[in-house]
Amino acid sequence: MTSPRTLKRRIHDGDVVVALRVFFDFNRSQLEDALSKGTYDLIYVDGQHGAFTDDGLVEFSAMVHELGLPLQFRIPHTRHTYLIGRFLDMGLSAILVPEVVEPQTVAEAVAYAYYPQMGRRSWGGAARQGLTQGSQPLDRLAYAAWWNDTVVVGIQLESVAAISRASQLVRPGVDYVAFGPNDLRFDIEGHPQFPLQNVDDCMRNVAEQLAGTGYRLGMAVTTTPEEREPYLEMGITVFQEAPRS
Repeated sequence: MTSPRTLKRRIHDGDVVVALRVFFDFNRSQLEDALSKGTYDLIYVDGQHGAFTDDGLVEFSAMVHELGLPLQFRIPHTRHTYLIGRFLDMGLSAILVPEVVEPQTVAEAVAYAYYPQMGRRSWGGAARQGLTQGSQPLDRLAYAAWWNDTVVVGIQLESVAAISRASQLVRPGVDYVAFGPNDLRFDIEGHPQFPLQNVDDCMRNVAEQLAGTGYRLGMAVTTTPEEREPYLEMGITVFQEAPRS
């Protein structure tokens, strides 16, 4: 009997995966109701534009994992990559880093998302996802190996500079590159001489830069199933969806 593929493996394999994007104030009943109206592979919450507390993040993570899904968190600021290990200690399974422009940001995100010898995440945190599997907790090395094969790291491109250097930003440990269309539009408007003057052309350009590299593409805004066909044709496979009414 084969083990089910992890979310990370499915992203790498090019499966279409959809995150249900919710708010931190969702209770279990609201979350179960939203999940019942569609097919979702993970839950996504936004720490960049939404209020949260450490205790609330631990409780929310536990609730999501009790429902059998991974939880992704967009960190509050690009410069907070050094805190990724701390956020993951609260029970998260996946991270999205907003407004990435510099390779150093990606290097730090990877370093603090993964345990040695792949990264430099510190050992600790009783709320960590998957710490106990079966009847016994995994030992340090077994857990670190499992974690490094499980955590999902996404980086978000939201500027013409990031679009131009997408191939320089990816590195081992990054699972997918996401687009932030709204901030990208602001930046395009501020650079009228940039040769790519709409978001779709920017996304196609990144798809060309990353063709054959194994890095996948995603959207960091919500879409409906009916809206996804043009993005699928571009090679985008990671999506977010708002709760259905």
